[in-house]
Amino acid sequence: MTTSQKVGWGILSTGAISRAFAEAAPKSVTGRLVAVASRDSATAQKFAGEYKIPNSYGRYEDLLTDPAVQAVYISTPHPLHAEWAIKAAQAGKHILCEKPVALNHPDAMRIVAAAQEHGVFLMEAFMYRCHPQTAKLLELLRDKIIGDVRLIQATFSFQCGFNANSRLFSNALGGGGILDVGGYPVSMARLLAGAEPLDVKGVAHLGTTGIDEWATAVLRFPGDILAQVSTGIVLNQENVVRIFGSAGKITLPNPWVANRKAPDTGKIIVHLNGKEPTEISIPTNVTSYSHEIDVVGRAIQAGQTQAPAPAMTWNDTLGNMQTLDRWRESIGLLYDAEKPAGFPQRTLRLRPQHTMQYARVPGVTLPVSRIVLGGMEMPSLPRTAVICDDFFERGGNCFDTAHIYGGGVPEKYFGHWVRNRNLRDQIVIIGKGAHTPFCDPVNLTTQLLESLERMQTDYVDLYIMHRDNPAIPVGEFVDVLNQHLRAGRCRAFGGSNWSLDRVQAANDYARQHGLTGFTAVSNNFSLARMVDPVWSGCISSADLDSRAWFTKTQTALFAWSSQARGFFTERADRSDDKELVRCWFADDNFARRQRAYELANKRGVHPNSIALAYVLRQPFPTFALIGPRTLTEFHSSLPGLTVELSPEELRWLNLE
Repeated sequence: MTTSQKVGWGILSTGAISRAFAEAAPKSVTGRLVAVASRDSATAQKFAGEYKIPNSYGRYEDLLTDPAVQAVYISTPHPLHAEWAIKAAQAGKHILCEKPVALNHPDAMRIVAAAQEHGVFLMEAFMYRCHPQTAKLLELLRDKIIGDVRLIQATFSFQCGFNANSRLFSNALGGGGILDVGGYPVSMARLLAGAEPLDVKGVAHLGTTGIDEWATAVLRFPGDILAQVSTGIVLNQENVVRIFGSAGKITLPNPWVANRKAPDTGKIIVHLNGKEPTEISIPTNVTSYSHEIDVVGRAIQAGQTQAPAPAMTWNDTLGNMQTLDRWRESIGLLYDAEKPAGFPQRTLRLRPQHTMQYARVPGVTLPVSRIVLGGMEMPSLPRTAVICDDFFERGGNCFDTAHIYGGGVPEKYFGHWVRNRNLRDQIVIIGKGAHTPFCDPVNLTTQLLESLERMQTDYVDLYIMHRDNPAIPVGEFVDVLNQHLRAGRCRAFGGSNWSLDRVQAANDYARQHGLTGFTAVSNNFSLARMVDPVWSGCISSADLDSRAWFTKTQTALFAWSSQARGFFTERADRSDDKELVRCWFADDNFARRQRAYELANKRGVHPNSIALAYVLRQPFPTFALIGPRTLTEFHSSLPGLTVELSPEELRWLNLE
């Protein structure tokens, strides 16, 4: 391989780990150093001189514009990883990002989404995954040399002197053992178990700066494989991996930094029950960093955007970050940048090429996006911000909230996001309240006022009663809703899980008394028939009579579970999701699903997009509520906006 064929690397930041990378790159087969950047030009020049790097920059941005740089190695402090990885992707540069790839799972989603959108390579720099020692370990386990894996013990810990201003002890810089080196034992346990943990239970000592100085967690995986993982920054522990199986155990004396110096030899010790231990050597002439650079380089040269396992794939990185989040959650550790007071501000800009569609709802000032972002999946401020940011930038402007969701926590996070992004006059907020057993005019008012306070706003654009209470005359609800309308606390109102007879009665009462009636209904509506209510008191409006009523009245329908909660995805190929089975599994629904797959194949889209298009192409105004937990789930729905379905195709899909 000639020098010109090698991948041109730029190093972003000049810390100690960047020096290890710079030393290893010339010894790799595929890489060559072409540039380095620091916040200080003198520092960058000195670094470049030491390692004979041709170009140096005093700004990170300048490195990303260098045409000789094909791939960027990012080794900034943790909170800066997301910013510069995303900027590198936008600049068309391939990315090797030091662990952890981001401060948390939501930011990791942003990075992966950026790499996917711009078609660049991305890998999180767990170099032990690229070392032949790890490949040999997996080979032994596949051969069941110690039988079935039962228990994994993995530790990465070290002792350093306390310095409140250093990145290791700074909450603002994402300090602590879990993020610095705890990802190693977690990633090893997940790799060996071959799955994501079902349970994560951690304990820790939090120091005076509010970070974990030493911490331990127990992970339970499918098949009752257990893992004990441990980390620390002020405690020397035994940095080994032990795997206990039904027929023996395996020990890795040096799992993380095998071959820090080269040449050296990796080592795996196998101890079968009743036998003397045997030692397996894995010699190599280069360090783990050189192995890592070549894993990345070969993938880039092959036109791949991900490295092959056991190196970190995108899903592997996301799963690891999610587990680290769960570990931190179990010990009560939040970083400053994850809290409302320290949450970073962003100016959001609408993507010029977005495909979002809009429709009008009487009383609501703004046109309403046909996809509505549900507010149930907002368990933290970072997750709320990442999903809501992306939704808004892709044209979504309607957000569904509810007083009952998460005991009010999602409303608070959402309200902070709105204020932080300064978007109140650019979005449509749906507020819901008066859920059973608090479905009466008094509780409706109490809950609406509480929701407005939580969301830091004076009004919601559309207020929807979450349930109906047939024991109360419909006029009492119409009267109190009109009071809030006149007071400016809402611009329009409607009902969720209301029978259409009661909706019609409410509108008749409003007309007779010179009042405003319901302008929207939020019932279940999807291509799949709801076999059993998802929750008690739920109502579907997918039947023929209901569709005729909506067509006649042209009332807006905000359809929840618009894609049948994953029935038109691969989830329905399994039967382990009890709720999916209970609510959607039926012969007629599987017939609809089969037709959706047939049509999707012809149109070149995912069947879930056909299911969404079915909702959006009705002869009355429809809006699809979706509750994505990840950016990938959200993005998978977007093609449904542009799928056209004829009336004949709508009937055919619905077996009519």
